[in-house]
Amino acid sequence: MMRILLVDDDVALCELLTEYLQGDGFEVIAVHDGNAALTYVDSGWDAIILDVMLPGMNGFDLLKAIRLTSDSPVLMLTARGEDTDTVLGLELGADDYVTKPVSPRVLVARLRALTRRSTADSHGGHLIVGDLQLDEQSRQLLVSGKSVVLTGAEFNLLALLIKEAGKVVSRERLAAEGLGRPLMASDRRIETHMAQVRRKLGPMDDGSPRIQTVRGAGYQYLVNG
Repeated sequence: MMRILLVDDDVALCELLTEYLQGDGFEVIAVHDGNAALTYVDSGWDAIILDVMLPGMNGFDLLKAIRLTSDSPVLMLTARGEDTDTVLGLELGADDYVTKPVSPRVLVARLRALTRRSTADSHGGHLIVGDLQLDEQSRQLLVSGKSVVLTGAEFNLLALLIKEAGKVVSRERLAAEGLGRPLMASDRRIETHMAQVRRKLGPMDDGSPRIQTVRGAGYQYLVNG
């Protein structure tokens, strides 16, 4: 049974989502205050559902605190049309988002995609390209021997690029296989996640970029800089 932490101050919505999620096989704990949620975030959740607007501590500040101690997948609930909230959430370490009003069926589908992608594959490989070492089973990344912490979504996207190092991987494939969702019109999730991956990895030793944007095609991890 997958354990879900639901953080939202809308009590009625939490009751609705909890009932639906439990009926779909999830174990759910609902918390309605940002500060109160801090006491729960280290409990090894399979996923955390986090609303942006919270009393006590807003969702963005809570997300920052979560990412200091937990790599659990985080799905943020954002107001419809608030693109700035979506981008900021992804930049701070959220793995995905759903806009309100939220469909319980969509939420379950997104959660299952998140938990599938974040679970270590027993057949995962150890990938090495240059000074970068990526272990799919332990979901650990080393760059020049130093550990680099990625969110679940960032790790999945980088793993796809590393497996196809030197080749261009389309945005559509990155979205489908890395994020578990088809690419939508005006969708900036890939760009936002990739910007964070680039920032965390840094450049090659010679200062050249590791990841190249191929306009109109996708992204490429450069083997020789």
